[in-house]
Amino acid sequence: MYATVADMRAEGVTPAMAGDTRLAVILDEATRTIDKVTGWHFEPLSATLHFDGRGTPSLWLPVPPIRLYRLALYGADVSFSKERLVVVGAPVGPGFDGPRLTFRHGVFPRGEGNVTVGARWGYTEADGTPEGCTPPAIRRACMLLVLRSLSPLADEASQEERTRWRVVEERTREQSYRLDSVRPSVRPLTGEPEVDVLLAPYVKPALPGAA
Repeated sequence: MYATVADMRAEGVTPAMAGDTRLAVILDEATRTIDKVTGWHFEPLSATLHFDGRGTPSLWLPVPPIRLYRLALYGADVSFSKERLVVVGAPVGPGFDGPRLTFRHGVFPRGEGNVTVGARWGYTEADGTPEGCTPPAIRRACMLLVLRSLSPLADEASQEERTRWRVVEERTREQSYRLDSVRPSVRPLTGEPEVDVLLAPYVKPALPGAA
């Protein structure tokens, strides 16, 4: 999860508003939503993945590798030293244009599922540690999604919160207001404009050869 129960308590969410168990469930839902709409995941996870070799020096990957612990071709381990292999992954830095492995000499031979990569995977940003951390904007987006979820959708306070950004005219004496037409500054992702602005820079681009 991209934020914790303790984070939400620090934001002012009291046990009366939501117990620890409910908060954990909503945090997990928010994390899954972020993963779905961006196409990445933003914390380190260990996994061994199999890819199709394309007969090219570069193998584009669906998620940034943080640290490799195995590279194999047709089941046979091969060296992934810096002298042999260039790894473009995480922690993500300026100029990042997609995760990939590139042989300095040679190619990934053509085949179906013939390339095995064991690694720690995830889109993280530098924080002085080897694996990096969940981007602060992602953590904030997760917390905002949770805060939005704490009130029932039909609740008046919730409805006001969800439409306040669109108010262009308000007459308090008559208790009336006018909503601007919906013209989001970024492509809608979650339906929450403040959250979508945070997530937009992290949406996965189309990558050659990566699912």
